[in-house]
Amino acid sequence: MSMERKEDLLVHNRQSTIGNRQLSTLAERVTHSPEETVRLGREIAAHLQPPCLVLLEGDLGAGKTTLVKGIVAGLGAASEDEVTSPSFTLVHEYGSPGKVFHADLYRIEGARDLATLGLEDLSSQAATVLVEWGEKLGDNVPIPCVKIRMEHQGSDARRILIERVEA
Repeated sequence: MSMERKEDLLVHNRQSTIGNRQLSTLAERVTHSPEETVRLGREIAAHLQPPCLVLLEGDLGAGKTTLVKGIVAGLGAASEDEVTSPSFTLVHEYGSPGKVFHADLYRIEGARDLATLGLEDLSSQAATVLVEWGEKLGDNVPIPCVKIRMEHQGSDARRILIERVEA
């Protein structure tokens, strides 16, 4: 995923290495409302090319599902209103051509639960796979992938950091 310079979008070219993984910071933005977060999701969608894995990280209430609404809508797979958190079903599927899978690992408690989810099968398809609570994958993060870290900054403000993870 590459990010072009947009209004309010801070584009970075920072790179760092963690273990055997290369992290490149692609962009950073602070949004100030759910509507701005959805708009950012639509902007991100314009840069995603399947097959693509996107891991969303952040505390409860950080805005992960709100951002996913914009990404899914921006990919043309469903309307914003159709996108809901898959906390109980674990995976939602949207669209027919250009499929989007939206997974939520919040209720996943270990490697066994993770294996039954079939994330590897989803990631091997020509689809965009969006995973909330991606930090639960630990060191088992498939690469390459895009990692989006979200931080609640009070009221409706969210700090959103977008990184690319490669070998």
